[in-house]
Amino acid sequence: MHRRKLDCPGGVLLSTYLIVLLVLLAVIICTVLAIVCVSMRGTICNPGPRKSMSKLLYLRLALFLPEMVWASLGAAWVVKGIQCDRTVVIGIIATVIVSWIVIAATMVTIIFVFDPLGGKMAPYPPCVPEHLDSSNSNQLLTGLKTAAKSVWETRVQCCCCCIIGQDDNTRVAFSSAADLFSTYFSFWDTDLVPSDIAAGFTLLHQQQDNISHSREPREVVTHTPGQPQEAELDAEVENCHHYMPFAAAAYGWPLYIYRNPFTGLCRIGGDCCRGRDIERDAVEGDQHNCHFASILKTTGLQHRDFIHISFHDKVYELPFIVVLDHRKESVVVAVRGTMSLQDVLTDLSAESETLELDIELQDCVAHKGIAQAARYLHRRLVNDGILSQAFSVAPEYRLVLVGHSLGAGAASLLAIMLRRAYPQVRAYAFSPPRGLLSKSLYEYSKDFVVSLILGMDVIPRLSVTNMEDLKRRILRVIANCNKPKRVSLCSTGCPGPHSVEDSLELRDQPAPTSRVLGLKATFGFSEIVSGYCSSDSPLDSPKYPTLYPPGRIIHLEEEGGSGRFGCCSAAQYRARWAQEAEFSKILIGPKMLTDHMPDIVIRALDRVVADRTACVSCPGQGGSDVP
Repeated sequence: MHRRKLDCPGGVLLSTYLIVLLVLLAVIICTVLAIVCVSMRGTICNPGPRKSMSKLLYLRLALFLPEMVWASLGAAWVVKGIQCDRTVVIGIIATVIVSWIVIAATMVTIIFVFDPLGGKMAPYPPCVPEHLDSSNSNQLLTGLKTAAKSVWETRVQCCCCCIIGQDDNTRVAFSSAADLFSTYFSFWDTDLVPSDIAAGFTLLHQQQDNISHSREPREVVTHTPGQPQEAELDAEVENCHHYMPFAAAAYGWPLYIYRNPFTGLCRIGGDCCRGRDIERDAVEGDQHNCHFASILKTTGLQHRDFIHISFHDKVYELPFIVVLDHRKESVVVAVRGTMSLQDVLTDLSAESETLELDIELQDCVAHKGIAQAARYLHRRLVNDGILSQAFSVAPEYRLVLVGHSLGAGAASLLAIMLRRAYPQVRAYAFSPPRGLLSKSLYEYSKDFVVSLILGMDVIPRLSVTNMEDLKRRILRVIANCNKPKRVSLCSTGCPGPHSVEDSLELRDQPAPTSRVLGLKATFGFSEIVSGYCSSDSPLDSPKYPTLYPPGRIIHLEEEGGSGRFGCCSAAQYRARWAQEAEFSKILIGPKMLTDHMPDIVIRALDRVVADRTACVSCPGQGGSDVP
């Protein structure tokens, strides 16, 4: 089409560039199509028909060399300034830019996904017959574990390279996150690719639905609930409804804009540029006053009600606000949840840590990163005199700690630390992480901590031990799948005999770990399962004990059929007291992430409180029938 437009200085070079590029792209497309065809053969755990996949992948990788060379030449020719038709030049520039974007994206993917250890973390597990082992296996395994941790630490540092001023806490968090990732993803691991894991999630969700549909409907009331219990539930739901906006306000202007996408910026835009009406030393990290403006809109309080606002954000150091709540006569400390890379590193410091508390308990163990954050909050509130200042203004008020997600965990631990000095302290933890407290601390916190969990929220079910359980369940369902991956990825089942239900052959066999699957193709499924040891997980160690969520739990359980992807505001919920054992497994569903969002929690609480208020006034309905 444009050959005549290449009759210009440098046009021969451009023509040559385009022709070679077309040939190169044709070869690449053929290679990718071959990869697609080969990858569709066999099943997830039967890689035999996919033997040629590694050769095709290396061929595709080799083609990156001429692709990079030709992209470099194209960039050099463009920089020289070719005096040709503008349309042709723009097309060449776009081609060069797209080529470099594809190359850069591929290189980044290789850096973060490729296993440089070649899947050799544990060539011969202890359960395999002795003739497969070697005398130097322990020494080799130790070296490989160290290498894997180093690889993951480099990856974490690359992901968090934008964190300014990396101090000792940041370096410790890097090491903790790398240790968690290397232990979970590398030790005894397999060559499962992301699509394998996606198929496992899909099959688990289908299995979960089948079990729930075939299960006998449980009785709604197993015992006659007492009136005090119902009254207490009503009171605590109302308290959660009252304090949740404080936990949301701690997120500042980003959450406010997210909740009000069309009007939020206009509402707080004017206040961002005005002078503060409270003392400047009472606000940290809010250079433009936008956070404070959004907090005012979210809580509905006055300027004089704020004691301290901190948006200082570092690893193990969370933002928080301290306000006077005259309606409930309380001093409210709201801790912000996960919102930055520093917060993510705090979350990923998941090993356990012993707490030094003035209480007589056997095992005072908690999540390390959240415990460090609670200590920081304790220092700020107590040593810096922030709480003393608040109670000097309102000495008759009680202390209430609130937070969402990471902030919920920190608020709960902080309540445990402050209870000796403030016996009337209360904490409301919204969507807290499960892997937070040891068993004894969990029982101890029931007297003054209330957790609220919405629907299928994954975070209150998320802990290191639950992640290991999820991994085992995925491996089990993958091992028992006898259909191609493309069939397994169909979330609603495929027509004919290739339905998802047919691919779930749940045999009476123990759940295979990743090491079992790694050896299945070589030694046979039955031989490996017979030597399988169920307690050999690298995460079953004192560093990662079983931890529990804080306090008593109120579960907002979805009722009726609002549709799998129905509008969240149309969902019906009922509040009930729940046991922590109900959250001992991670559930797979379309709302497992959205149910964690603070705006969805606020909306659900609004709906529950409105329904309970309306039903209380309905004639002929008792308290036990209130949804």
